[in-house]
Amino acid sequence: MGKFKIAVLVSGRGSNLDAIIKAVRDKKLPLVQIALVLSDNPAAKAIETARKNGIKALYISPGKFKTKLEGEAESSYIEALRKSKADLIVLAGFMRIIKPPLIQSFPNRIINIHPSLLPKYPGLHTHQRALEAHDLEAGCTVHFVNEITDGGKRIMQAKVPILETDNEETLARKVLEKEHIILSKVIQIFSEGKINYASFPDEPIVV
Repeated sequence: MGKFKIAVLVSGRGSNLDAIIKAVRDKKLPLVQIALVLSDNPAAKAIETARKNGIKALYISPGKFKTKLEGEAESSYIEALRKSKADLIVLAGFMRIIKPPLIQSFPNRIINIHPSLLPKYPGLHTHQRALEAHDLEAGCTVHFVNEITDGGKRIMQAKVPILETDNEETLARKVLEKEHIILSKVIQIFSEGKINYASFPDEPIVV
C-alpha cells in the first residue's frame, strides 16, 4: 500500500510543520509522507525547514490580495496541490482565507488548525479575546475547511486552563503545544482511513 500523502500550507516559522516532520521521522505517523510544503511567504522559515528534511517546498506568489487567495494565484496553488497527489491538505499557520474554487477542488480533504475552542473566537487575536472575556480555559481546534472562515466541522480539540498569571504570550505558548499534538493525531486518523466527513459527528473529539 502506498503512503498517505499530505501537502502542508504555511506562512511563517512553521512550528506545526516541525511537529509533523518529527512525528513522521519518529514513526508516530508511519503511513504518512509529506509530499509538498507550499508557502505564500518567500521568507518563511518553514520552507527552509522542509528542504533541510528533503521535502519539496515551494513559494507561490499569493497575488495582490493580503488576506486571501484569488484568481491566478489561487489557480497556481490548485495546480501545485493536484500535482502533489496529496490525499489531505493541511493548513498549518497559513494566514490566508481559502476561497470556494480551492475548497471545491479538494472536497472534505482540507483541514486547518485554529488556536481557539471553536466555535468561540474564529479569526484573529484569539488569545487576547479569551483573556478579555475572562474565560477559564482556552485551546485549539482541528477542523474541516469550508466556505465559512473557521466554520467547518470540528474534528478534534484540546483545552488548556487560563491562569490569572497568563498573558497573550504565555497562553499562546500553552495552546501551541497542544496544536502540535492534535494536528498529528488527526493526520494519523486520516491516514488510517478512520475519518469520513459525512459520518463524522458534529461534536469534536476532545483530548
